[in-house]
Amino acid sequence: MVNIVLKISMILIGLSMLLVVIRFLRGPSLPDRVTAFDLFTTLVIASIAMFSLIWENVNFLDVAVVLSLIAFLGAMSFAYYIFKRKE
Repeated sequence: MVNIVLKISMILIGLSMLLVVIRFLRGPSLPDRVTAFDLFTTLVIASIAMFSLIWENVNFLDVAVVLSLIAFLGAMSFAYYIFKRKE
């Protein structure tokens, strides 16, 4: 049962990634693209966590934590850039 739920979740996350990439490419403004990039990294982190559940290997969770820290710093730097650009 867990494997079926994980496979369905991976399909839904893959579909979500496709939609986010479309938003990233077609985004009319920079904040839209930054938000899409941040959401994409969140979906990558979720897929890494699910792959670690499927393969029963907790070492991938360290990669997910590091990626989440880098994504957070990237989002904050983009927000700072957008804030300074408006001044």
